[in-house]
Amino acid sequence: QVQLVESGGGLVQAGGSLRLSCAASGRIFSINTMGWYRQAPGKQRDMVARITSGGITNYADSVRGRFTISRDNAKNTVYLQMNSLKPEDTAVYYCNILTGSNIYWGQGTQVTVSS
Repeated sequence: QVQLVESGGGLVQAGGSLRLSCAASGRIFSINTMGWYRQAPGKQRDMVARITSGGITNYADSVRGRFTISRDNAKNTVYLQMNSLKPEDTAVYYCNILTGSNIYWGQGTQVTVSS
């Protein structure tokens, strides 16, 4: 019954910014790690950013310094602020949460960066 609803994707020019949101709802006891993954056509799904319940963050080398992950525990929501976007950032972005017992994925949101 746990659902992750993503929003904030869209089309943006190179150098622009987008902010992705992912809100979890349903029966959740505790959320440990929240993160964002992305998958471009013909490529595997890769980790973009993760944040633990203690606030420890981890970023892919390709986005470090440009993207910022954050979470609002009161709203069970994770965000991804994406700045200085590049065409190579184009992909479907998926939200992910890890609870004490399960792994959940969002439906994915398309981010397209034009050159």
